[in-house]
Amino acid sequence: MKYRHIFFDLDHTLWDFETNARESLSDLYQTLQLQQKGIHDFNGFYERYSHHNHRLWEKYTRGEIKQDELRWKRMWLALVDHKLADETLARKMAVDFLHILPTKNNLFPHTREVLQYLTNKNYALHLVTNGFEEVQHNKLRNANLTTFFQVVTTSEASNSLKPQREIFEYALREAGAKREESIMIGDNPEADIQGGNNAGMDTILVNHTGLTTNVQPTYTVSHLQELEQLL
Repeated sequence: MKYRHIFFDLDHTLWDFETNARESLSDLYQTLQLQQKGIHDFNGFYERYSHHNHRLWEKYTRGEIKQDELRWKRMWLALVDHKLADETLARKMAVDFLHILPTKNNLFPHTREVLQYLTNKNYALHLVTNGFEEVQHNKLRNANLTTFFQVVTTSEASNSLKPQREIFEYALREAGAKREESIMIGDNPEADIQGGNNAGMDTILVNHTGLTTNVQPTYTVSHLQELEQLL
């Protein structure tokens, strides 16, 4: 068996971030009565949140902004786009969103079956995630995934972010794994695949959405169940 250690990304790879985030923001839309505050189109509001969240995560990954700024400004900017410049509301939404989000448990199809398959084949499974420490562990617990993973490496714990080489080296050390016996699996070509490549690991791109990229993974799959043919 070429590989002994398998490192997974969590959000957008196993845990369906888009579905869970939409459900969480919908809950806030109702409880904070955003329609009565002038935001009449939830879908439009979610689209603006997603736009700003993606852009701010890129800045956070590059080290240009801090965690707190990412958390509340994605809400603030979405509100401003709807002509509601309420910083107090944005900060409350940021806190409430991160309370609700980890309670959602939508996963990509076959997630548990594939993790069980790999566990049964005696692979050591680990996570490498740019997500926040407490939030990511709560996601795992509420989705009943905790027991599958031996080591969970977050950007907070490692003091580095994918695609930086340091977070992968930290994860390898924590897992007691050699890079030549390890493989990184994720959906993000830059963070997961280029990052894993830079750390000297083999990589698998889980291309759920059919994106095109110049980054070269060792393998590409279109859905998680294909991993059973590779590993």
